[in-house]
Amino acid sequence: MQLVIRAGERLFVNGAVIRFQQKTSIELLNDAIFLLEQHVLHAEDTTTPLRQLYFAVQAMLIDPANRTAADGLFASLYGSLLAAVRSTEIRAGLLDVGTHVSDGRLIDALKAIRALYPLEAAVLAGEPLPTPISKDETDDRHKRHLRPGRLAVGR
Repeated sequence: MQLVIRAGERLFVNGAVIRFQQKTSIELLNDAIFLLEQHVLHAEDTTTPLRQLYFAVQAMLIDPANRTAADGLFASLYGSLLAAVRSTEIRAGLLDVGTHVSDGRLIDALKAIRALYPLEAAVLAGEPLPTPISKDETDDRHKRHLRPGRLAVGR
């Protein structure tokens, strides 16, 4: 897998943080869990329940040395969200997140949480939930927006 990284951008690979001085292209030759800086959520941006959940999963991924604390935070936030959420769409998404985390698929959990952001925004604004998009439409949109050699998040 080839990644193009901009000057000054950070890349998180298997718990290590790498900063690039200049624009560069790297190729991952084996399986690695990585996260581009654009998908890293900073503590000050955890302003909603789903963003807090995202931050907990992200901590599991980025800081494996403190995984136990992140697991506890995730379990607490996840349980609270499941108890509080009334939307069947968000609840189904949260159940997917829980499955991904329990299976060790943290990148998939982050993707699933990000997909719930528009629904959460609608609920918090008191608006009706957006019409769900079918999986086929989502896959088609994703394929159209991917550029060869440039993935946002992967394993």
